[in-house]
Amino acid sequence: MRLTVLHQNAELLVLDKPSGVSVLADRSGAPCLLDAIRGEHPAARLVHRIDKGTSGVLVLATSRAAQRRISQAFTRREVGKHYVAQVTGHVPRGTTLTIELPLKPGRKSRYRVAGLREEIRASRGGWSIADAGEGAASVTRIRVLTHSRDGPARSLLAVQPLTGRTHQIRVHLAWVGHAVVGDRLYGAPDSAEQSATRLMLHAHRLVLPGYGTFVAALPW
Repeated sequence: MRLTVLHQNAELLVLDKPSGVSVLADRSGAPCLLDAIRGEHPAARLVHRIDKGTSGVLVLATSRAAQRRISQAFTRREVGKHYVAQVTGHVPRGTTLTIELPLKPGRKSRYRVAGLREEIRASRGGWSIADAGEGAASVTRIRVLTHSRDGPARSLLAVQPLTGRTHQIRVHLAWVGHAVVGDRLYGAPDSAEQSATRLMLHAHRLVLPGYGTFVAALPW
């Protein structure tokens, strides 16, 4: 497996992760990214993960001390995570919109909003739900970059998750009616509106306090 290194120093290894490769071994039995990384960089240690279908910036530490510092930065929500997503439908243009919907585990390795879909309220500022129930607080900000002009109605979004829940971006966008194109878990990828050869979600930029900003160019 070929690794694309964006940055490397005595404490960090920053990669551009390809879509379709799991960071850790999964039930498919396919080679995982961490095995390939440790084949070339034995000291590399995980500090965060991104989904199998998601591409983009992945940071690893190369010492225990760096792993501890960077992991704490993620835990304290000090790391700026900036994604780009192509989604179904035309999301309203204008100011940044906020999706504030609590999440909880669902069925068959899925996550869901802690509440009923019909309880979600849309406003000029975004989407929220009155009764959070037992869900974990989850907040995502989105901003429209472009709308499609031809073919299925789609929007290209700048996405910033302010919390780090599993599948947060994908669940939030699906539950407000704008599923990520190519999302076979939370969308309808066999429809013309959502058909794609990959999950159209990319970890474009990561701002790590004390270390810098790392960018992975859009792959589409």
